[in-house]
Amino acid sequence: MGTDVRRFDDRWLDRGWGPDAGPRLRQAWFQGLSFNAAAPDRIRIRLLDLDAAPYLLARRDLSPAVVDAAVDHPDRRVRGRLAEAPASLGLSAAQWSRLVLGESSGARRELMLQAAAMAGPGLTREAYGTLAADPFGPVREELARMPALPLPLRLALLADPLPRVRAAACEAGWRDLDEGPRARLIADPAPAVRTAVTLARHEEVPLTAEFYDAERGAGRLVEGHRLERDLVLRLCADADPWLRRNLARNPYLAPDLVDVLAADPEDDVRLAVSTRPELTEERRAAVRVDIDPRTMRRPVAWVVALHEDEEAMRRLAASPHLLLRSSVATARRLPPDVVERLARDEDRVVRLFLAERCDDAPADMLLEVWQWWNGSYSTPDRPYGHPNFPRRDLLRHADDPHPRLRQLALDDPDSTPGLVERFSGDEDAEVRLRAATDPRLSPDSVVRMLDDPDSGVRAMAARHPRVPVPVLVALLGDEGTAGAAARNPLLPVAVMERMTVTGP
Repeated sequence: MGTDVRRFDDRWLDRGWGPDAGPRLRQAWFQGLSFNAAAPDRIRIRLLDLDAAPYLLARRDLSPAVVDAAVDHPDRRVRGRLAEAPASLGLSAAQWSRLVLGESSGARRELMLQAAAMAGPGLTREAYGTLAADPFGPVREELARMPALPLPLRLALLADPLPRVRAAACEAGWRDLDEGPRARLIADPAPAVRTAVTLARHEEVPLTAEFYDAERGAGRLVEGHRLERDLVLRLCADADPWLRRNLARNPYLAPDLVDVLAADPEDDVRLAVSTRPELTEERRAAVRVDIDPRTMRRPVAWVVALHEDEEAMRRLAASPHLLLRSSVATARRLPPDVVERLARDEDRVVRLFLAERCDDAPADMLLEVWQWWNGSYSTPDRPYGHPNFPRRDLLRHADDPHPRLRQLALDDPDSTPGLVERFSGDEDAEVRLRAATDPRLSPDSVVRMLDDPDSGVRAMAARHPRVPVPVLVALLGDEGTAGAAARNPLLPVAVMERMTVTGP
């Protein structure tokens, strides 16, 4: 390898590549290096300065040092990218606090605070205190909505000079307030605060039709607030099916009004009724629904909340309702009998959810799902990367007519380099792609696969660690192949350094 590195550097330096390369070529390098598994942290941190943040921060495996560099980066575009990127999901409360407080603009602090609130870990106590005194009112308003805000600071914000801040603190903290603060809010002279009080007290005093009609954007209230009966009756007959669908999810509806919506002419309204948690299976089955199994579906929230309840999972896994069974299948752990039932479910999305989310999914079902699903953005490693996915006795698939099964033969511990070579010329592009990832592939086959008719196979071959050094140098110099070649772990760090040099 030492000789290869020396030869590599000679060719690189002779061509004069580095800061003198064209902008499109350099951008391809930066994109590729962002995903190069062998790139050290200092290269990745340097990439943040080279307009590569959109690529680099798309990774979920960045080291703490790289994430810290993005948190404290002087370019607000980099900090903004981090706040909205997958990498932000792993930020600590301290890192979110630095992101928010590091913004000099009040509007930027507000945006960062909104992102922090959605991410979940909260902020440090010191950051909460600093932001409670922020000179920009919308920042204090956003802070007042955060559930984890310490009570003393929320009480302070209830006396904020801006009515919108007081209103936000009221809505978010009403349940934690004693009679004194509640009385002051009820008597507040600002209409916005009194409206917030009415919304916060809806469980004690249902919203009236008069309030509903006077409130701008009142449609947002029908799903989660207790409403007066006459208002519900009126909304059940509203011409807007979106509003009726949201009303059908309202947990405070009387049973007879649920029955009214169960007979709604719109499919979406009846579907919302059919997933209500209080319904018996008999009553649920009586609601006429027609679920297209091909449409995107999301887990039902109240079923997800019961994932730790084994008896509830048994009951719901046996439900005729497709969405309830799908929701059970997203549990991380399930009793063996529930897993067995769901693994035989007639609906393949139920089986897919089980393969993606449940650590107890059985090997035979994972193999079945693998034949038609190779992972999503949220779970890119499932079903293939599932711990129960079969890893032995796979050579029997080497001649299988199904390409997704055929390629698995390379995972068998007894597979040979000869099988890799054979699969590198397979008629199916996906099998060839799998061969192009195998470290046993010969250099000659790697070079041959650089001319494969499939672009994905060509790109994977360019990333193979057995690409001959002169060939890799040539690939790095071509705008069409430079990005894939820059992901190659064969690249010496010295070459990565030269690729990211910004000056002479």
